[in-house]
Amino acid sequence: MFVLLIVAAAMSPGIFAQKVYSCQYKSDAEVKVFVSQYKSDADLVVYETKYKSEATDNSGVWYFCKYKSDADRKIYFCDYKSDADIVIYFSKYKSDAGWKKNEKKHLMYKKN
Repeated sequence: MFVLLIVAAAMSPGIFAQKVYSCQYKSDAEVKVFVSQYKSDADLVVYETKYKSEATDNSGVWYFCKYKSDADRKIYFCDYKSDADIVIYFSKYKSDAGWKKNEKKHLMYKKN
């Protein structure tokens, strides 16, 4: 029974983080991100949506919030790949969005 509750909670859209806020300072961020020019270098392929309602799970569809308090995760865009926690690639297509390296997927889960 306990295991079922954990699985159900993990599948709930409320614990995933894809509403992000871009911080001006590295010290304010929870996750440091580097944007690659090449899809093959990415840990995560990101599609930026204009609609908050589309950013409900940890699938790479991101909605950028205007206010820090609205975001599930605060990120900082690094200038160097070596400074980043994850490497992303922005795609023009929603169907491309998703994780390439699942071992880093936990970095974008929402903290409660």
